[in-house]
Amino acid sequence: GMVTMLDLGADACIPCKMMTPIIEKLEKTYQGKAAIVFIDVWKDKEPAKRFGVRAIPTQIFFDKKGKEIYRHVGFMSESAIVDQLKSMGVS
Repeated sequence: GMVTMLDLGADACIPCKMMTPIIEKLEKTYQGKAAIVFIDVWKDKEPAKRFGVRAIPTQIFFDKKGKEIYRHVGFMSESAIVDQLKSMGVS
């Protein structure tokens, strides 16, 4: 029952590595307000199949009911993630 951002990537992919500090910071910033989740799709291929991921990193934003609201492929800046969360009512 919480807004969720799913970051599907891999520890060994360059843009994914660039996003790691952003994801770690946002996990702390939004603790209790939104779930920020990273999944390494090279270690666990099932989520990539389940969400139809064709390129990494892919960020998928879900509303409180679990409905996909927005999807972005490639590196996503901290400000772009924050803007998307704000547009979904997360402050």
